[in-house]
Amino acid sequence: MSKIKVSNVPFTGTPAQEQKLREALAELKEIPGGLMPALQKAQEIYGYLPIEVQKIVADVMDVSLEEVFGVVTFYAQFSLNPKGRYKIGVCLGTACYVKGSGDIFEAFKQQLGIDAGQCTEDGKFSLDATRCIGCCGLAPVLTVNEDVYGKLTTDDVAGIIAKYH
Repeated sequence: MSKIKVSNVPFTGTPAQEQKLREALAELKEIPGGLMPALQKAQEIYGYLPIEVQKIVADVMDVSLEEVFGVVTFYAQFSLNPKGRYKIGVCLGTACYVKGSGDIFEAFKQQLGIDAGQCTEDGKFSLDATRCIGCCGLAPVLTVNEDVYGKLTTDDVAGIIAKYH
């Protein structure tokens, strides 16, 4: 069983976000099977689903926190951790992996001081492993938000990070 990594960034939800969530949940509460749309809406509002948000969803939707947590951790579309202003996605698909993307991913982890799925404490960078993004001819490839970088080596990592600092 894999260990679930929780955020190292403090929750910073606002009263306006909570109000928006509670209004959306009030409508979804009456719909059979409304938990999934409720969690999707919550993630749309907050960008991720920290325990504070999961508790609100559980309370309003009248389900256990365990059920909410189970759904959040089962489906890959949900995140327990915030995303950074700069979302780094390193492709670990076959073409990229055989050309060294695993080493590039490890270099990002080391230089940013975070693990996969986490966000730096300043909220600037988050790091995720992705699958094929359709640029196999440029392997190994990564994205930073909408920017695509290809034909990379581990020597490129520091320069890419510096570009966004």
